[in-house]
Amino acid sequence: MKTVEGFRLRPLGAEFIVTGEGIEHVNFNKMISLNESAAYLWREVEGKEFDVQMLADLLVQRYDVGMDRALPDSEAIAKKWIEAGIVTE
Repeated sequence: MKTVEGFRLRPLGAEFIVTGEGIEHVNFNKMISLNESAAYLWREVEGKEFDVQMLADLLVQRYDVGMDRALPDSEAIAKKWIEAGIVTE
């Protein structure tokens, strides 16, 4: 997987949003919001090739969670990012 070029992470209060830069990425009907841990993952993989295992490894390294929790969470966030069109497979 890889993040789609032209999307940037921006803070919005206590949350974060991923917004498109350039007219081809603007969709005013959809806002992609991320919590702190999802924003951390985005920053770590932005512009790089990654997979679900890499996301899970990052969660385990940063937070006090085991792989049994990190892997399903990573699968869920990757699926949401793909569905939102901000990550390609």
